[in-house]
Order: sequence, then structure tokens, then C-alpha cells
Amino acid sequence: MKHLFKIDNNVLFIIVLLIFIAVMLVMPTGFEKVVSSDSIRAKALVTGTDNSLLNQHGIVKTGAQRLKLEVLDSEFKGRIIETHNHLIGKMEMDKVFNLGDKALVVLNLKNGDIANTTVIDHYRTNIEIYLFALFFIMVTVVAGKTGLKAMLSFIFTVLYLWKILLPAFLRGWNPILVSLASIMILTGVIIFSIAGISNKGFSAFLGSMSGIVMTCALSLTFGKYFKIHGAVLPFSEPLLYTGFPFLNLTGIFYSGIFIASSGVIMDVAMDIAAAMHEIKEKSPDISTGELVKSGLEVGRAVLGTMTTTLLLAYFGGYASMFMLFIAMGTPVMNIVNIQYVSAEIMHTLVGSFGLVTVVPFTAFMGGLIFSHRENETVSANNEELQMAEAEV
Repeated sequence: MKHLFKIDNNVLFIIVLLIFIAVMLVMPTGFEKVVSSDSIRAKALVTGTDNSLLNQHGIVKTGAQRLKLEVLDSEFKGRIIETHNHLIGKMEMDKVFNLGDKALVVLNLKNGDIANTTVIDHYRTNIEIYLFALFFIMVTVVAGKTGLKAMLSFIFTVLYLWKILLPAFLRGWNPILVSLASIMILTGVIIFSIAGISNKGFSAFLGSMSGIVMTCALSLTFGKYFKIHGAVLPFSEPLLYTGFPFLNLTGIFYSGIFIASSGVIMDVAMDIAAAMHEIKEKSPDISTGELVKSGLEVGRAVLGTMTTTLLLAYFGGYASMFMLFIAMGTPVMNIVNIQYVSAEIMHTLVGSFGLVTVVPFTAFMGGLIFSHRENETVSANNEELQMAEAEV
């Protein structure tokens, strides 16, 4: 009778994960602005444009674009309004609307009616939701139950970073300690949701943490020699001026190095642990030494491509910067000593050191864990056999 209510550990883990996701969905960050009753965010359709007030300066535009908008939702649905879209001459910040575009706008109210309208940007929420839904469906269809668990861990990670890690940075907490604790939690959630509470999961988790700790240590060690300030992070300087001058930007930069590489480190650790698990399942009599050797061989193969993966991932975000250097004929010696480039070199090499560490550590830990489990199983079987003989 007591077995009727027994819940598998892996099922219980998923239930707890769902509870945490639900809690974080409604949990405030602590930095929400009080929403004024005198403003409403709405979606609007661009029904008319007038570019006569725009000034062309080379490849950039300044001035204002007159817009005629039709409000598509809220209590003012159907209302036709006119406003201006101001351009400041920065292509990464400015936006130009065409007929038929949809815009996110803020309707500023006075005496219950629209007083003026501020254009935020193009309305992209719908396409973002569609893209995420397609991603969710594809992962679930291709990977089945594992894909569903992967998506749950994906959602948990997004919410954790937005609701817990970033607000902790803004409160001035030690970014290194907070990031290490956060990555430990996220690594555990991601790995155990996929591999379950199992030997494979524990092997991958311990291997991942070894690489992450190594990456953290190297970030702190080489960071002071590289003499890179955290202001190289995008939007970091404006952040200081918005009321957070106490932030440790350099510490946040160091944290970003091992946070960014943690995903690849987890991937390598899981590949090795999964391979060792399959080898042990197919060859139960394999020795610990041979199992460790097999894990190392798998790790070496994975390592060969993953180091290049990090390089390409970091390079992709700064391709335009390197194109500018090449176009200007900047000497290589100048390029590799520029702060932004040095920061990316440090990102790539320190992250790769973490990958090198995770391979042998995961293989050795996997060998010990799988062999220990086998010994426990053998002992349990012997005890059951002795009890059966005693009853006879």
C-alpha cells in the first residue's frame, strides 16, 4: 500500500522545478518602476509617414519623422493619433517606420484622454513569441521527453538570470560570489533535469563545476595583468550614471567570462558522462581504468571542436569591429593590445582553459562514481541472495 504514493526522484525534481518557475514568474525584481495611471503602453499601426523633417548626414539621419498611427489595443483601440519619431544620428539606436509597420507606443494621458504619444520602437513581441513557440515545439518533437525537460531548464535559466542574478548585481552584491553560486544552481538544474538524479548526472555536474571554478580562478588571475576595466561591457557607463555608481563593473566583467563559458563546459561534461554511462551499460565488466581512458578519449575528441566553438561565438559579436580595423589598415600589434580586443582574447583563452580542465576531471569522477555504484549493486544483490538462501 505504501508504494502507491511513492514518487520517483526525477519526477519530484521536475515538480519542484515547475514550482520555482511559477514563483519566479510572479516574483518582482525589486527595481520595477511604479506604473503611472497617466500612461498606457499600446500597439499601433503606422498608417502614414512624413519624412520631410529628416536630415541626411552621410549614412545617418537626424531630425524627426511625422507618423500617423492607429491604436490597435487598449481602451483607445481604433483611435487615430499623430506623433513624431525623433532620430539622434546613431544607427544602432534610431528607427525609421514605413507604412504598415507596427510600433510599440506609450500613450500619455491627461484628464482621461491622450495628451501626447511617445514611440518606443517597432512592435516585435508577437514574432518573438512565435519564434519561441516554434523553438519549443521543435525541441520537444525532436528530443521528446528530454526536449521538454530541456525547455523547462531553459525557461528556469532565463527567469533566474532576469529575476535573481541581475538584480543581485544591481544591489551591489559581490559579482564573483553571486555568479559562482548562481552558476552552481543553474548547472545543477540543467544537468539533473536532463540526466536525472543519477550517476551520469552527478558525474557531469562535478566535472562542470571543476571547469567553471578553474575559469573563475583564471579570470581573476589574468584579469589584473590584462588591466581591463569592466566599462568595456556594453551600456556599462550609462548604467553608472542612472544611479548605480557603486557597481563593481570589473567584477561583473570577470563574472561574465565564466558565465559565458559555463554552457560549453556543461556540454562537454555531459558528453563525457553520457558516453561513459553507455559504455558501462554495454560492458558492465569494464575496469575503472579502462572506463576512465574511454572517457578521456571522448573528451579529447569533443575538446578539439569546442575550443573553436568558443572562438566563433565570441568573434561573431565583434565581426564589425574587426572589419573596421582591417578596412583602416590597423597593424595587428595595435589590434591585439586594444582593450576591447584584449577582453575578447581573454574571454576565449580563459574559457578554453575551463574546457581543458573539465575533460580529465569528468572522466576520473565518472570512473569512480560508476565503479562505486557497481560495487553497491553487487553488494545489494549478494545480500538479497543470502536472505533468499536463509529463508529456504
